[in-house]
Amino acid sequence: MAQASDSIRFILNDTEVALSDVAPTATLLDYLRLERRLTGTKEGCAEGDCGACTVLVGRLADDGENGESLVYESVNACIRFVGSLNATHVVTVEHLAAREGTLHPVQQAMVDFHGSQCGFCTPGFVMSLYGLWLTNDNPSRAAIEKTLQGNLCRCTGYEPIVRAAEAAARERPSAIFDPITRTREAVTARLKALRTTETIVIRNGEDCLIVPADATGLAAVLDEHPAATIVAGATDVGLWVTKHMRPLNPAVFINGVAELQRIESTEAGLTIGAGVSYTAAFDALSSAYPAFGGLIDRIGGEQVRNMGTIGGNIANGSPIGDSPPPLIVLGASVTLRSRNGTRTLPLEDFFIAYSRQDRKPGEFVEGIFVPALPEGDRFAAYKVSKRRDEDISALLGAFRIALDEDNRVRTALVAFGGMAATPKRAKAVEAALIGERWSEETIRAAQAALETDYQPITDWRATGAYRILAAKNLLMRFFLESTGETVQLQRFEDVA
Repeated sequence: MAQASDSIRFILNDTEVALSDVAPTATLLDYLRLERRLTGTKEGCAEGDCGACTVLVGRLADDGENGESLVYESVNACIRFVGSLNATHVVTVEHLAAREGTLHPVQQAMVDFHGSQCGFCTPGFVMSLYGLWLTNDNPSRAAIEKTLQGNLCRCTGYEPIVRAAEAAARERPSAIFDPITRTREAVTARLKALRTTETIVIRNGEDCLIVPADATGLAAVLDEHPAATIVAGATDVGLWVTKHMRPLNPAVFINGVAELQRIESTEAGLTIGAGVSYTAAFDALSSAYPAFGGLIDRIGGEQVRNMGTIGGNIANGSPIGDSPPPLIVLGASVTLRSRNGTRTLPLEDFFIAYSRQDRKPGEFVEGIFVPALPEGDRFAAYKVSKRRDEDISALLGAFRIALDEDNRVRTALVAFGGMAATPKRAKAVEAALIGERWSEETIRAAQAALETDYQPITDWRATGAYRILAAKNLLMRFFLESTGETVQLQRFEDVA
């Protein structure tokens, strides 16, 4: 395993940083507050929910025929590890105002429209809105609300903040004023210079942090360290550290591996690299499979979607991961890679049991292939959670059917998350649908089959009885939306 450096190198606001003494579990939030005394970035929840720690991270991204572009995204510093920052530009709230103290338009609008009361959450709101300000000079209210999904305020409510966002969008001072616009070309060149073509390894006693430069290097690292923790977006792994104090040793950070960031669209379908974030995958998935767009919008907040990856959601193997059920009914396959080569298997076969996946030592998820949706197939995915935004699913149902000319079900694929120890197809339900007319009577019979497919547990998210009832109603919802009919859904009181 070739080693080019023992340092993580990135730009913090306007200063280049090189760190050679970094723990695998060191978070960006702790580094900013404790090491750099940049205390505008706050710790609220330490789990990526409240947004008080929001900063922007700029990275070079493939822009197709145009080469590379510098993209800035809001992220949660509380669960973003320093080890993931090589060749990036970290921007904190302290960087926005002019040197003589003139506030940035986003900051000034928060003052003018009384968007802050106690002020604790304000820097996070400012950074989220700044990310929107950089990319959209006329945002709709829906776009503003989507941007703020990952930021919580307990004092003012959101209306003053939304008005501030609308006002700030209209204020466009000269490019010399805005710190990112002013330095974009120079920062692009600096980030290219900070890239490495070989693996970075930082050791400190028993701790080991590894940053492979490419997929070949990653395969070599995992061949040497098959028990290593692979860290992509860290939206789950971050909580292992901040909430459970788990060690990550060695930790392998893969967000800089370009081969895992690619999306390829052909007539056959979509190939999505394992390192592609929800945000980066949104356009391709929602265009090819429209129901996917609405689902992605409900996965965490903007910061989580900017960090979390499709491949990580799969590799983690959680029974309540949001992307596996719809990918399963779409017939997706997963490609695993190791130093010995690659192998591909149906995604539904990847999940063996709770916390067990068909991934051999030294293998990593390289990509996912999602076949094109055949013309005439009907596809939908529904998420049920305690709150609409930024919440983990109690259950998630995905449905796909094709009907013949007699309105009979030719093919049926149904899968749920949150109903079993793994994301799992409802094969008894599918059997109850196939060959039958697409009607309320058929759906009622298939609803009963759900109790053959699943015996869900009761936990703090939902009872087993609620999950079964909700799953039955989601199946009926799918039928109703596909036909425009109206029927009486079951209530919990009817079956309790």
